[in-house]
Amino acid sequence: IRVATIDDARAIVAIYNPYITGSVITFEEHPVKPADMARRISGVVPRLPWLVLEQDGRVAGYAYASPWRERTAYRHAVETTIYLESRFAGQGMGKLLYNALLNELRKTGLHTAIGVISLPNPASVALHEKCGFTKVGQLAEAGWKFERWVDVGYWQLMF
Repeated sequence: IRVATIDDARAIVAIYNPYITGSVITFEEHPVKPADMARRISGVVPRLPWLVLEQDGRVAGYAYASPWRERTAYRHAVETTIYLESRFAGQGMGKLLYNALLNELRKTGLHTAIGVISLPNPASVALHEKCGFTKVGQLAEAGWKFERWVDVGYWQLMF
């Protein structure tokens, strides 16, 4: 596990784009280009952590934090995100990567992390809860993707 750089953008979009085109796990609807992902990485790092997990010399997953909201009163809260290449799911790598991200966040003096999960998503719910998050709310039919309404749940971890 290491800090992501803009050079990781191509590998990250290779992991992320299948989630865009084949699931409601993300509410993005159009594949992301490496240049766009590089801008996203540079817009967060070094202010907040963005980590990649390497397996056999290649990026197998990534996790990052982003500001929860832009208003200054929210400055002590972040949203956390994690994606793994599908073939590595269920092997404990997600927990390893997510805990590394959370440990980095604890060092920053932040107060809370918020996980936003489209539902149903039992794997993501299980990961968040294994990492200490607690469900704090749910919005019914908050997103529209693939011609259907999708609920969104909120999980929170206090530092």
